[in-house]
Amino acid sequence: MAIFTNRMAVAGFALATLVLSAIVPTEARAQTVDPAAVKILQRTMDYLASLQQFSVHTQNTVEEVLVSGQKIQFDYANGLTVQRPNKLLAKRHGDIVDQSFSYDGKTLSLYNASHNYYASVAAPGSIEGMLDFARESLDLVAPASDLLYRNAFPLMMEHVYSAMIIGKAVIGGVKCDHLLFSRPGVDFQVWVADAGKPLPYKYVVTDTGIPGRLSVTTVMSKWNVAPAVDDARFSFVPPQGVKKISFMPVK
Repeated sequence: MAIFTNRMAVAGFALATLVLSAIVPTEARAQTVDPAAVKILQRTMDYLASLQQFSVHTQNTVEEVLVSGQKIQFDYANGLTVQRPNKLLAKRHGDIVDQSFSYDGKTLSLYNASHNYYASVAAPGSIEGMLDFARESLDLVAPASDLLYRNAFPLMMEHVYSAMIIGKAVIGGVKCDHLLFSRPGVDFQVWVADAGKPLPYKYVVTDTGIPGRLSVTTVMSKWNVAPAVDDARFSFVPPQGVKKISFMPVK
């Protein structure tokens, strides 16, 4: 039986689950947490959590290291639509992925148009539960998917030992506050609009636990906090002639 490979799973579906560690290095404890940076992060995460539905376009860059030691980047664009509490649709195209990801509150489906096959599996009844299930049971980890959790702020702040405001930056024509946070094994940066709706416009997660310090970068644009969506849009109907295969479960 055909199965989705782990490489396909890593391609993700939407917007990098943070690498966690319960041990804070001794040298890290000397770092400081700027309350102003924390306040900005909380404001944007609380705002995203308050949205009943939204859509956003993302441009994602994933770094990898070849056996030769050379660092390379893969890029793909993604269109994401979310309807809380239990619907999500993502369509992405790029170097390593040409897929749509559908979740209608009951079933999670991944369709690979370029290879003409799909997989579907029963999933938990909330976006948060589905994301946990996808990561833990199917090894599906998506860039910036941690921003979709309604309790994203406390999860992101776990074990944070350094937080600072780097300064101002313009992302896609939007003036933003540039924030940097560090936790064991991970640095993450967030660029948040400094006026109007506190939306994030860029998100970078860097794995500091490996020599290459690989990063996943997500640039967000075309935010719509009140899109017109129909429930049927989130249910996957396989095109005629498409082959059904199985996800590879995590052992």
